[in-house]
Amino acid sequence: MTDPYETLGVARTATEEEIGAAFKKLARRYHPDLHPGDKEAEARFKEVSAAAELLRDKDKRRRFDAGEIDASGAERPPRFYRERSEEPHAAQDGFASNEELAEFLSRAFAGGGRSGFGGNEFRARGQDVTYELHLPFLDAARGSVRTLELPDGKTLQVTIPPGSADGHLLRLRGQGMAGYGGGPAGDAYVELHVEPHAFFHRKDNDIHIELPVSLKEATLGARIEVPTIDGAVSLTIPKGSNTGSTLRLRDRGVVDRKSGQRGHQFVTLKIVLPKGEEKALTAFLETWVPEHADNPREEMLR
Repeated sequence: MTDPYETLGVARTATEEEIGAAFKKLARRYHPDLHPGDKEAEARFKEVSAAAELLRDKDKRRRFDAGEIDASGAERPPRFYRERSEEPHAAQDGFASNEELAEFLSRAFAGGGRSGFGGNEFRARGQDVTYELHLPFLDAARGSVRTLELPDGKTLQVTIPPGSADGHLLRLRGQGMAGYGGGPAGDAYVELHVEPHAFFHRKDNDIHIELPVSLKEATLGARIEVPTIDGAVSLTIPKGSNTGSTLRLRDRGVVDRKSGQRGHQFVTLKIVLPKGEEKALTAFLETWVPEHADNPREEMLR
């Protein structure tokens, strides 16, 4: 895999803020929503996300810089073959003694037995794996438990936290590849792909919806039922509302995964005329003289 610093275009001394800024810039450029069907952009987005995930984890970044793991987060195997030398193995690697090198290998490979120092076994952490999970909009917004079918026929239960969004990565500890020599298993990363909804649209933690209302409801005002991600609620349509008028339902949006606070739902009204012929309405409009004869296209014609 590509060096994560090169992937994000940052120096090896970059701060967390610089890494975050670089990731946001590249994520906006390559996000699949902006390049539907573009496999190259999708692959690039995954590469950028994986690089940022590694460098944002202080322990993983330290271990990568030290050469203990590679860009995928997998353990680097110890070197078993070396040229003949009068120096002890530890000295060749820059350690003060074989005991110090053995202690290092023990930490790097989950505390297992020594290799090349009288023992013939070592423990290594298993490799991380990445899966993709497609799920409905409401399952991501409200949270759910989904079953992920793996390539080998096994299944994995994945808990989707409320407020999950498209592109989020979930980490399942110990659900990756088995370790070597009794070492711990790697982790599984699940990338979420949220399917669009018929009428709910998410922006940050807010939900937006365009709501059809009748001419009578908009003109005279009404109390109507409005869908939310948690079910229908009542909403008052003010008298004299117009197409484009926006109303807010407080705390009816998506839960923020970090703060636990909820966004709002914004309802934009759209006046819909009756489908069938309304003779009484037609007769009224033919003789109706508005008190305020505004031209709704006036600004467009200036």
